[in-house]
Amino acid sequence: MMGAGKTRIGKEASHLLGLPFADADLCIEQAIGMPIPQYFAEHGEPAFREVERDVVIEHLQRFPGIFALGGGAPMTPAIQDALEQYKLQGGKVIYLMAHPQEAMERARKGGGRPMLDGDADARWRMLFEQRNPTYTRMANVTVRTHSMTPAKAAERMVDVMNERIVHVTGDGIEDYDVQIGEGVLAQLPHVLGPKPVRVALIHTTSVRRHSDQARTLLRQAGYEVSDITIPDAEAGKTIEVANGIWQRLGEEGFTRSDAVVGLGGGACTDLAGFVAATWMRGVRYVNCPTSLLAMVDASTGGKTGINTPQGKNLVGSFYTPAGVLADLRALVTLPNDIFIEGLGEVAKSGFIGDPEILTILQDHADQLRAFDGSTFLGSDLEPVVAELIERTVRVKAHHVSNDLREAGLREFLNYGHTFGHAIEQLEHFRWRHGNAVAVGMVYAAELARLTGHVDDAFVDQTRSLLDSLGLPTSWHHDRFDDVLTLMHRDKKARGNTLRFVIVDKIGHVIHLEDPPAQAVEQAFRLVQA
Repeated sequence: MMGAGKTRIGKEASHLLGLPFADADLCIEQAIGMPIPQYFAEHGEPAFREVERDVVIEHLQRFPGIFALGGGAPMTPAIQDALEQYKLQGGKVIYLMAHPQEAMERARKGGGRPMLDGDADARWRMLFEQRNPTYTRMANVTVRTHSMTPAKAAERMVDVMNERIVHVTGDGIEDYDVQIGEGVLAQLPHVLGPKPVRVALIHTTSVRRHSDQARTLLRQAGYEVSDITIPDAEAGKTIEVANGIWQRLGEEGFTRSDAVVGLGGGACTDLAGFVAATWMRGVRYVNCPTSLLAMVDASTGGKTGINTPQGKNLVGSFYTPAGVLADLRALVTLPNDIFIEGLGEVAKSGFIGDPEILTILQDHADQLRAFDGSTFLGSDLEPVVAELIERTVRVKAHHVSNDLREAGLREFLNYGHTFGHAIEQLEHFRWRHGNAVAVGMVYAAELARLTGHVDDAFVDQTRSLLDSLGLPTSWHHDRFDDVLTLMHRDKKARGNTLRFVIVDKIGHVIHLEDPPAQAVEQAFRLVQA
């Protein structure tokens, strides 16, 4: 809005980033050869908006820096279309949200604003009511500048510029963004939007520091927050836990226009997403993963679910979130072993879709294996982890966008999972998911070798990489029949036919239908500790 400080903050941020800065109003005055108030008076607002449209679209296509738009520019349909294209190409559209009183005061003092002629404050409030919904819809990042100095607001904006955004779209999917970076949790009110009155904040006790921050953000934004704590890990993914939450939502009057926020590891966000999908047939949901595994796996794709005594994730639904906020600050409290298990899913995405992930893992294996949350932020490892998260999310987004309901392509994301899920079940979930998937990938590699799809070198590479990251590559269980029974219950199985996902070369995945029983058992023997 007018008076939000776009020019001052934009200049400060451009200086910090070493980027050029341009102000739309100044560019327009250069194009028309006169001050904007004079052009307004002589030609009227419609003529001004046409000039503004041309100047803004040209800059969005060619200007390589920070560009401050006039307050009315995003209301022009052609500019809205150009901003959407800009976002699709990875651009940040930032809504500087100032406190109304602060913005009105600056707008009055600044003068020279034709849109505020007359009662300036009344005009500002009217324009805000008209424009705020559009600003909120068009922006993929919001920076709240309440009581901030321009320098502080610029620092926050720089944090935003360093964030990574993966846009998820596709048939049957309502588009949403996965935002990755330091401090992205601050975007929570923006992603929730203005419609919800009540928000159920579902989290575990182990992420209290982060849930406290989320609760404060939500209350400051005016939401009524219901704080719901669930058991850690897979113990929280049960019908009993879900039923307790449904009862509470009913008692507290949650309606279809209210919302759910899931904050925690993958098990917590799976459960929270399932509650959101089933309460009144679906309410708005925001996913806030706090572990590496959750950021790269459970955060994207809309899979929600709970476990049953017969297997993992056998009850659930496909339900896409309104947005995903992967805040790197959450990793500072992550124990080393929990961080490393997340690398199992990262490596999986490298094998099935992005070989560069494997290169990054190999080049930084020692650093990753020695992860220490207390020294993570600001370290050389932080941009490495951010890139790994982004690349892994992009692999998953590609498969999800083309196959929301797991009819074909999306099944390839289950590389290593058929055997891995059996491990989890037989170990009564004492084994963490990423570790089980790591052994599952070794099993899949051995099975692919036994069936003639890969050579010994591929199996050796799989084992060597996972071992260098500190991930397990073997597992012991006495009874093969137990494992076989559970693999037959896998979601990829068809009737009595076993069906595996295997890699026949890095980056290329195929289905292995009903492999020889001898190979299935021999691969099991080869992964025994």
